[in-house]
Parts: sequence; structure tokens; C-alpha cells
Amino acid sequence: MEMDEKVSGPGGVAQKNWTHTNSTSLLPLDMTFNHGHVVQICVYSVLMVVSATGNLTVLTQLVKRRRAGRASRLDLLLMHLAIADLMVTFLMMPLEIAWAGTVQWLAGDLMCRLMMFTRTFGLYLSSFVLICIAVDRYYAILKPLNVTWEANARRALHMAWVCAALASLPQSFIFHVEEHPDVAGYFQCVSYGSLPTESHVFGYFLLNMLLMYLLPLVSTLYCSLAALLEIIRRANTSNDNMRRSGVGILGRARARTLKMTVTIVIVFFTCWSPYYCYCLWYWVDKEFVKGLDPAFQKAMWLFSCTNSCANPIVYGIFNRNRWSWKTGPHTRCRGSSARRGSRLPFGDSMEISASALARARHSLHGRRDSYVTHNGHKHHNNNNKYVDNGIV
Repeated sequence: MEMDEKVSGPGGVAQKNWTHTNSTSLLPLDMTFNHGHVVQICVYSVLMVVSATGNLTVLTQLVKRRRAGRASRLDLLLMHLAIADLMVTFLMMPLEIAWAGTVQWLAGDLMCRLMMFTRTFGLYLSSFVLICIAVDRYYAILKPLNVTWEANARRALHMAWVCAALASLPQSFIFHVEEHPDVAGYFQCVSYGSLPTESHVFGYFLLNMLLMYLLPLVSTLYCSLAALLEIIRRANTSNDNMRRSGVGILGRARARTLKMTVTIVIVFFTCWSPYYCYCLWYWVDKEFVKGLDPAFQKAMWLFSCTNSCANPIVYGIFNRNRWSWKTGPHTRCRGSSARRGSRLPFGDSMEISASALARARHSLHGRRDSYVTHNGHKHHNNNNKYVDNGIV
């Protein structure tokens, strides 16, 4: 038994969670409070403050927009992303701080199983909401008049919550409290012995990696790439009537949200890739990884948790003109006036509101049924080809 005293992350790298000792009177360094635990507590505390401040600010602004009736569908998705990151902030990070302070597990078996569930629930929820955001951008740009996704967006969010709960549920069965085999009275929340063979352990790790990392990464990359290619194609197809009708404005607003979505994906990839690369490295060359400092694995897991701090920062950068947004009947953006030269309603808003989208959809449908009378003949409006192709 040569592994760390506890597993970092869902699925974990090390499933045998004990540090072996031949003496019952002298505990090894990893089983006592040391300098590494102090560093861990300090870093998690800083991350918790930063994440709580950023995500609470984002959530407050989005709630204000929703109460004022100015929230878009993207705002609803970003609200759930902020809630998921707040769950990581107030459930997982305090657990890591307390666990580092006590070193061993002192809360009993029930709390061990419950906290291992909540530890990963927010992470899964954040990943699944990212998938919903990517799909939303796909429909908003490629199929803007498709009412099916608009009606099913809330159902997709409900499915994200349910899937996050189901994906986190195995943690409650795998983790349990067990007494150290060599040190009487030393208890730890471990996953050791829950899965019958090493193949099952590897399979569980791959499942976690697929759901939490690969699935959101691949889906967001595909949707973002498809939307980007569509925007490039539209940029090469100029049409004055579309620009004058406001449809071009709608497209530019969605192009800005696509930039934000791509940035969130890049941040997600940057934060999580080192941890999962380290996990794969363990399964390829276990002996070498076992010889590394256990603090290295904890550092990789800690770095992945910074994703919850980065999301509100990304949102704030792309929505900096919303922070002073007021809810008065005559206020539109910061300073009660739109940015000079901006054709977007409410300044440089990241997304057109639901009411503006409805007006644009009504305008497009009106053109579909309109006819132009010329020399006694009726001709269909040429702009219909853009409606039929789903281009906005």
C-alpha cells in the first residue's frame, strides 16, 4: 500500500488511499498536519473568495436583467453556470479546506458518502451546462428561427441537473470510511476496496473523464466550429436589405456571444487538461508516477478547480458594459445612453433580448408572406431565400 492517503478528483488517480507505515507510534509526514496542508488551505481559501465574489456578482446582474424582462436565453444558461460554479465554491472548496486541516476524516461514514457526492456534483453540472450553452449558440447562429430548441432549452437545463446527479451518485457508493490497517484510531474517507478489480477502477476513471471532460469539450468544439464557419460564410454574403432590416445586427450580437463561448471552452480545456493528462499518465506508467511527489497530483486537481473562478472573469470581460446596467424604464445601458456609433440596442449587449428576437422573427415571417406588385404581376420577395435557409 504505497498510494496517497486520499483521492484527488472524481475517479481519482490513486484508488488505494493509504500511506503504509511499519510503526504505530510514528506517523508518516502525509498523515500529519504539515506545510503542504497549510499551502493547500491558503490556496483554496483564496480561490474560494475569488470564485464567490465573481460568481455572485454575475448571478446578481443576471437576476436583475431577468426581473426587468431583459434576459435572453443565453442569460438563463449563464445563470445556471454561475450556480454550478457557486456549488463548487461553497461545497467542494470548504470540504477541501476542512479535510486538509484535519488530515484524517472525522465526520463519519454518512458524511463521507454525502460529501463525495456533493464534491463532484457542481463539477458535473458545470460541464453539462457548458454543453447546453454550446448547443444554444449552434441553434442561435445556424438555425435562429427554430422554435424547437427555444422551447426545449429549459428541458435541456433540467436534464443537465439530472445527469449531474446521476453521474455523481456512484461516488456515494465507492467512497466510505475505513480505519487505517496499521494505525488504530486513524480513519479516512477512501475508495479502497469498493471496486473488485483494477480494470473496474480504470473503467470508472474513463467514464468520469468522458462525462466531465471529453463530452463537453468535443460538443462545444463542434458547435463552436460550425457556428464560426457559418459566420464567416455570412460575412462573405453582403445584403443591404438584411442590414437595414436589423437582421445583421442580430447576427453581430450572436457573433460576440460565440467569442465568449469559445473563450469559456479554451479556459475549460486549459484548467482541466493537466489533471486528466496526469491521470492518463498514471495508468500508462504507474511506477514512475508513484515515485512523484504526492503534492503534484494535488496541485493538478487544485489547478482544475480554478475553472470555477475563471468563468465569471470571462463573462465580466465580454459583458463589461452590463455591470452598471439599470432597471429603470428609461435606462438602456451604462450612463443611460448607448455607446456612440453602436447599432446594438442597450449598448454593446452580448445578446439581443427575447423581445428583440421576437420582433426580428415576426419581421422575417412577414417578409416571407409579402408580395411586390409590379406591372400587374406579383413577385415573391427575394429575401425569402434567406429565411428558407435559416440565415439571420
